[in-house]
Amino acid sequence: MTVAVVLFTSDLRLHDHPPLHAALKAADKVVPLFVLDPGIRAAGFDAPNRRAFLADCLGDLDASLRRRGGRLVVRAGPAFREVRAVAAECGATEVHMAAGVTAYAHRREERLREELGGSGVALRVHETVITAVAPGAVTPSGSDHFAVFTPYFRRWSQESLRKPLAAPRTVRVPDGVRGERLPDRADVSGTSPGLPTGGETAGRDRFSRWSRSGLSRYEDQHDDLAGDATSRLSPYLHFGALSPVELVHRARRHGGPGAEAFVRQVCWRDFHHQVLAARPQASGKDYRTRHDQWRDENDAAEDIAAWRDGRTGYPIVDAAMRQLRHEGWMHNRARLLVASFLTKTLYVDWRIGARHFLDLLVDGDIVNNQLNWQWVAGTGTDTRPHRVLNPLLQAKRFDPDGAYVRRWVLELTSVDGRQVHEPWRLPPAEREELDYPGPLIDLTDGLARFKHARGRD
Repeated sequence: MTVAVVLFTSDLRLHDHPPLHAALKAADKVVPLFVLDPGIRAAGFDAPNRRAFLADCLGDLDASLRRRGGRLVVRAGPAFREVRAVAAECGATEVHMAAGVTAYAHRREERLREELGGSGVALRVHETVITAVAPGAVTPSGSDHFAVFTPYFRRWSQESLRKPLAAPRTVRVPDGVRGERLPDRADVSGTSPGLPTGGETAGRDRFSRWSRSGLSRYEDQHDDLAGDATSRLSPYLHFGALSPVELVHRARRHGGPGAEAFVRQVCWRDFHHQVLAARPQASGKDYRTRHDQWRDENDAAEDIAAWRDGRTGYPIVDAAMRQLRHEGWMHNRARLLVASFLTKTLYVDWRIGARHFLDLLVDGDIVNNQLNWQWVAGTGTDTRPHRVLNPLLQAKRFDPDGAYVRRWVLELTSVDGRQVHEPWRLPPAEREELDYPGPLIDLTDGLARFKHARGRD
């Protein structure tokens, strides 16, 4: 009897899973394994919202495997130690896993290769599990990666994606492999009250329901803050409960401008993966430094706290920050807006904002979170690094009647129409009844500070 191990990481699904497919093809029995690595918690990435969503994903994955005669084996400890131990316990000759691009993923792969190689166990690493196109598959002439999205998208769109793989009908797991109790969402405290349910089943159901009506309207409505017309699939993609390859195929079969716009967003995700794969230091350092002299964190402490708490006095900014705290998620247009406000109006280091997002976002990951923040801060891949998103203009364009603001800033529910975006213009008597702060900073002062700091007077 031959045995293989499949190490699940950010690919918590059975549909379109190349490592599992390869392991089932190569061996008589397979051990589906997930390791709760303390290194994740030590690095500060084990935030409550993601821990709760992960528990859902693992429970759903285990249930799906049990319907196919198998089960998920969960172990706790350093990944290299637990994978090596499981391989020894079941006599596995191969370990299959998805490729990753973060520094942590690279260290894990190197240590696994070293530890397993000493025992004669082969490590098989599979591409296009976490991304639709492998990070190194599309490169420009004379460089190891594309630094601008549009030319990357043109080349990416010409790639022939592999066909999605069906979920296995049967998974036979060898007897005697020890596993620990699966995590439970109920054991996690401090989560956002509006956190969605995790897992492949929930993710596939969400995409199926949204694609029937939302996909065709996506191009026209995805920036409508109050309309909430985005797919909300990012948490499921982050944990690999959905396959980006399968999503692109399904969207293209649907066709139309909305599907094309959705596929473009999937491509943005791949774009960031290929940037970080080539420049891993960009997870914490400027991809393109502008020699910013960010405000001292202690000096800016009150402004940072007001931004985090949704008390800046700019309703559209505050609505977005309160949505983040309540749902562990934020509309993409709102993410751009609040990041611009922090970095280019308050002139606070992008890393401070990125850290707060990672504390709360259920879809928060090093690749997309850090590089999106850098894009907005002007230290990343944006070809217009000095662009500033004016919160008032953004509010009037993407929340024209103020419905999004009134949904999240309850102090302003009595303010009608577009007046809600500028409550400081209300008559004094009405203003005093709102219990809402005045603007934290004058936008023109903030712009002057930003231009001066970058030498653009």
